[in-house]
Amino acid sequence: MKRLFYGWKMVAAGAGIQFLQASLLLQSFGAYVAVLRDDRGWSKTELSFAAALHQMEAAIIGPALGWIIDRFGTPLVVRTGVLLLGIGFMLLSGIDSLAAFYGAFIVIALGSSMCGFMPLNISLIYWFEKKRARALSTLGFGLAVGGLAVPLVAWCIATWGWRAAAFGSGVLILLAGLPLSFVIRGRPHFHGEFVDGEPLPDTPSRLQAQQAADGTRDFTAREALRTPAFWLLSLGHGFALFVVTAVNVHAITHLKEGLGYPVATAALFIMLMTIGQIGGIAIGALVGDRFDKRLICAVCMLMHMAGLLCLTYAANLAMIVGFAVLHGVAWGLRGPFMQAIRADYFGVSAIGMILGLSFMIIVVGQIGGPMIAGFMADLTGNYRAGFTTLALLAGLGSMFFLFAKKPPRPAA
Repeated sequence: MKRLFYGWKMVAAGAGIQFLQASLLLQSFGAYVAVLRDDRGWSKTELSFAAALHQMEAAIIGPALGWIIDRFGTPLVVRTGVLLLGIGFMLLSGIDSLAAFYGAFIVIALGSSMCGFMPLNISLIYWFEKKRARALSTLGFGLAVGGLAVPLVAWCIATWGWRAAAFGSGVLILLAGLPLSFVIRGRPHFHGEFVDGEPLPDTPSRLQAQQAADGTRDFTAREALRTPAFWLLSLGHGFALFVVTAVNVHAITHLKEGLGYPVATAALFIMLMTIGQIGGIAIGALVGDRFDKRLICAVCMLMHMAGLLCLTYAANLAMIVGFAVLHGVAWGLRGPFMQAIRADYFGVSAIGMILGLSFMIIVVGQIGGPMIAGFMADLTGNYRAGFTTLALLAGLGSMFFLFAKKPPRPAA
């Protein structure tokens, strides 16, 4: 019987780590925002700033983290990140002031960056080429399925309080996340393996063999920065995150305060959005290696826009369901392509640094989404103006993907 390619074991472990992050942090943060607003009396803008801290930290350390990954690999980075993430949640359980809340969240943010989206995606980019979109989409199942646990996290917060829920989350991350992190490995040829599990003479990569025959090579980070594609992809990614991060932080509060649903019921709508996200990931795994990813991403941006407008102006249950399906499918389909398309365009030799530099651009969307929505909600008393602005920005972002054509490879 043919041995299972180790890269798929890494996909499973990475999906497990992303499940922990999504269920306990990324998609549950909105539940903490809704409860902390009542318990501590902090404003939406103050709470949104915690999410902004997360993204600012990711942008600041992104290039350094990419440089470290390119030179030393991802395993140690991921393990350190899991440790910091667990400790950060334990610190969160004991905070009594806004400053302490921000401090705990900085530790959480650092851990999340080091064991999150970028390092895990780079790990798999090294191991997959022909099936890269499929592998990254499958990794995304962990992020999506984590949303199914949001009602459980919300129930724990309501039953035992947010402090107990935060401390328990930290313990769970350490007990489950650390073993999974030891499955992650560096580049395949360091371990006697080959990209896609298929040996090639004198090279670990099919693409590198083709480039050698064509007289071309991978982009350096500096060369990638000189291409329009780098900036257009980064801007498109950032404009998508205007919507994604705003929904993660504020959707439950909008459903609670603006539409009159209790937190537990609002969490069920987030779970429905997650089901849509899982559907989008499944579609991406099937079509991502066959069709032009940038065109798919452009369509997804329009779906993000339509979904957020449905949530903003929801007059009935059908519009909330429309939001959950449109936004969820668009997120699941587009999300894994963000790294796959950069690896397709620029190669893998400097992919860590290229992704790290791109984080300094997409952070505009990561910070701007929650902050715009929170500030305008405090100013106007509801989320309509903020959400509408972000939806229109997502629609505009579709144009960046349409124009982001693949650049020619540099000569060897």
